[in-house]
Amino acid sequence: MAKADMQKLEWLLQMENILETLNEGVVIVDDDLRVVFANEALHRLIGYERGELRGRTPEGVFPAKDIPYLMQQHAIAQPSGHHRYEYHLPRKNGEQVPVIFSGRVITGPDGRQYSVVTLTDISEQKRVQEELRQANVLVERRQREIEEELALAARVQQSLAPASLEWGRVAVEAYYSPVHTVGGDFGLVLPHSDELLTLVVCDVSGHGIGSALVANRIYAETLHELENNTGPGGLLGRLHTFVRDQIGLQGFYFTAAAVRFVQHGRRMTFASAGHPPTMLVSDGRLRLLESRGAILGCVIDAAPSESVEEIDLTPGDRLVLYTDGLIEVFNDRDEMLGVEGLEELVRMSAQKALPEMKQAILDGVAEWRHGPLTDDMSLVLVELR
Repeated sequence: MAKADMQKLEWLLQMENILETLNEGVVIVDDDLRVVFANEALHRLIGYERGELRGRTPEGVFPAKDIPYLMQQHAIAQPSGHHRYEYHLPRKNGEQVPVIFSGRVITGPDGRQYSVVTLTDISEQKRVQEELRQANVLVERRQREIEEELALAARVQQSLAPASLEWGRVAVEAYYSPVHTVGGDFGLVLPHSDELLTLVVCDVSGHGIGSALVANRIYAETLHELENNTGPGGLLGRLHTFVRDQIGLQGFYFTAAAVRFVQHGRRMTFASAGHPPTMLVSDGRLRLLESRGAILGCVIDAAPSESVEEIDLTPGDRLVLYTDGLIEVFNDRDEMLGVEGLEELVRMSAQKALPEMKQAILDGVAEWRHGPLTDDMSLVLVELR
């Protein structure tokens, strides 16, 4: 044997002993791209018998359509001496295995260039990627469905928002904004006839879909009670009983204020339970109508008070009903606007036209608030003309 052949045999034998211990496929090709070595892991990977690959060129292993691509990748590796790329390796039985080709060019003792190529099977990685892709498709599809459902829920929820209207000598301006797509506030402005108008503002605990669903149920029950001509005090008591007995969510609660106008708005009956104080502006003075009952729902067993206030109104009087999302807002010093802050906004805007007063109050709350909205907001203004 020639000295060069002995040198070649010795350095290859040393490498082979190491490369046979690897779990990854390894092939060494000479500068004619003929296989001079392939370890057992590679034979298993592509389904060839031991020694069957020795002496083969790429044309004897790979499909003809892949040869230009493989030659291009080989050429890329020449300047730097190394290269890495992904390829679907054909097995002897026609199957394809996704692998990472990682090649490095070395110079042997005989002066010839050899490429040492490691083939890493990434079938499992690809399987996981495909499962993730399919899972993402399902997640995206479900997300679209949720968004469509939320859009429908938002349209339904908007139907529960208090409505602006004129009822004889009574004008009503209303505003509603949920913190999420749907919320737990609702308002109802219901003219029963030319002689009777009822306003209800309600705030259920929590936010989002669950609160919105419960708010819808309470809204429907409110309409049912009003159709039976239930007055403000009795209305709140029956809503409390309904939620406690029919919904029964432990720890769930809600607050509400209800007003009934008669005599073309000249007289009103007022009841409130656990709700922020309603504001009555009359003859330049502001009076707070405090709740006479505790919060409603599944946090107390006792029936709420059905106590009401009877109040005579004169032209120019204004009533401000709202939920706590309007007052539980904080500035950049972590100070809450509170009832006192809202009182000031009402006083400052009470001489404006009713739509302008509403906007001035909302602008004042927004100016005070630091950061995003954190609670649903409802506002109802009433004026006797």
